Amino acid sequence: MSETMNHHHVPDAMTRDHAPWAGRIVSAFVVVALIADGTIQLFAPAQIASMLQETGFAMDLTRIVGPIILVCAILYAIPATAVLGAILVTGFLGGAICAHVRIGELGSPPELISLLLGATTWGGLYLRDPRIRAVLPLIH
Repeated sequence: MSETMNHHHVPDAMTRDHAPWAGRIVSAFVVVALIADGTIQLFAPAQIASMLQETGFAMDLTRIVGPIILVCAILYAIPATAVLGAILVTGFLGGAICAHVRIGELGSPPELISLLLGATTWGGLYLRDPRIRAVLPLIH
């Protein structure tokens, strides 16, 4: 069967050329989302006051959580520290998911957003970092 007829074959050159750019775009979305969240936590905590109350977190924690989120975003954005950043983002989002499960909000929008953002974090890193693709060879 020729390559033009085999739609499941992904040429190596295409993977090398397009995957890193796709990964950068996906990763940029993650970074923007994290920076937005961290900025709101620091400069507009009243915008999320009701959510904090529902999950049982004190308002003054935004002064701690905001910088943590921003550091995670920065680490994830820098290629040399992206894996560490992805691990920290995953831990942070896992905590957010756990907070919603604890109050009985299984499948709630904030929980699903956290889950999707976590998956997107690793998806973007997978596409932009050949080391991750080597460890997790999902595309043959």
